[in-house]
Amino acid sequence: MPDPIEDGGDGVRSVLRALDLLSLFDESHQSRTVRELTDASGLAKSTVVRLVATLEQRGLLWTKGDGRLGPGAGLLRWAELARDAWQLPPQAAEYLRALSADSGGESARIYLRQSTTRVCVAQHEGTQPLRHVVRIGEAMPLWAGASGHVLLAGCSSQDLRRAALAAGRGPETEATLIDRVHRARAQGWAVSHGEREDGVSGVAAPITDTTGRIVAAVALGGPTSRFTEQRIAMFLPALTRAATQLSELRFLGGS
Repeated sequence: MPDPIEDGGDGVRSVLRALDLLSLFDESHQSRTVRELTDASGLAKSTVVRLVATLEQRGLLWTKGDGRLGPGAGLLRWAELARDAWQLPPQAAEYLRALSADSGGESARIYLRQSTTRVCVAQHEGTQPLRHVVRIGEAMPLWAGASGHVLLAGCSSQDLRRAALAAGRGPETEATLIDRVHRARAQGWAVSHGEREDGVSGVAAPITDTTGRIVAAVALGGPTSRFTEQRIAMFLPALTRAATQLSELRFLGGS
């Protein structure tokens, strides 16, 4: 498959590098120095300095009083737009809450496919004292996890292969992924144990549009010790019911 960076030339390369720099800011790194950005990105210092200057001009970064860089005020407008665009309808939020309650307090989440990743766009945190934390907007590999298998169940064979290649683990991983995706497609749900992170399990079902196309996945996730075969069997009626209810709302594409 052609490399979009190479095909797009210097302009696309600069945009991607600037976005990569912005992605280095998170809850654990709310400010950075130019040196830190250079070390973390692997880019030349001159490139980082140039990109930082451009991002500051556009209000996407700003230099604080101590000389460290932080997210700029210009991102506030985008954050508000994204929050409005992805705000769950009240009924959808209620379905997630009910799913969590019916599962005995596991966390319930909605994932969308984004290229070769899956992104959590909504969640209801469970009430179990031991929970697996997922941040809204966090991108995770599409090839790993029950929700990824469900999302790939609605994809072409080419997209499935692309997701397998993104794993970078060879032909055995591709064959295993294809088998898991076919199983998810046949049974209408998927379960996973420790695929992305040891000790973490999940079970997911598809959210579809009016044509039956898979547009998202609704999932329960938590410690593997609580996701036994018996408990998964208990989760499934509530999970598939929530998937049907969320599909009927038509709030994620379709008409």
